[in-house]
Amino acid sequence: MGLFDKLAGWLGLKKKEVHVLCLGLDNSGKTTIINKLKPSNAQTQDIVPTIGFSIEKFKTSSLSFTVFDMSGQGRYRNLWEHYYKEGQAIIFVIDSSDKLRMVVAKEELDTLLNHPDIKHRRLPILFFANKMDLRDAISSVKVSQLLSLENIKDKPWHICASDALKGEGLQEGVDWLQGK
Repeated sequence: MGLFDKLAGWLGLKKKEVHVLCLGLDNSGKTTIINKLKPSNAQTQDIVPTIGFSIEKFKTSSLSFTVFDMSGQGRYRNLWEHYYKEGQAIIFVIDSSDKLRMVVAKEELDTLLNHPDIKHRRLPILFFANKMDLRDAISSVKVSQLLSLENIKDKPWHICASDALKGEGLQEGVDWLQGK
């Protein structure tokens, strides 16, 4: 069973399609994480930065997934909100080695959480503190503090340390989603 099969089980979805938004600043590892979550026969070898956004559609044994991989480049972030209504879960990816842009990640998260299409919905949010393999990465606890995640009271959320290149931490995140 693939990781997205488990996600669908957690969401209690018997319908055919699940919409997951994958958000975060550019170069945080969103596309690599999405690639690792896909069934192994659907994974690609060469990952390139997302320009604008890409829509990844793939099937698992029981469901068809649509994952919106939204570019984190500044000029494209305003496009995220056009997909909020469709989302049934959010994966927010943070580059835990990029301390300089942690403030920008927090600003984007705050904007997301206060958007009318998100604010009053109990969408689960899975945070990946990614790139833990890098020497100057900070812990997921520290990332959580810098993003003030403890202030999110109206949505289930969880943060996992991850290394998307090796797939480490991804299973923990999906297990959390499944257990909610």
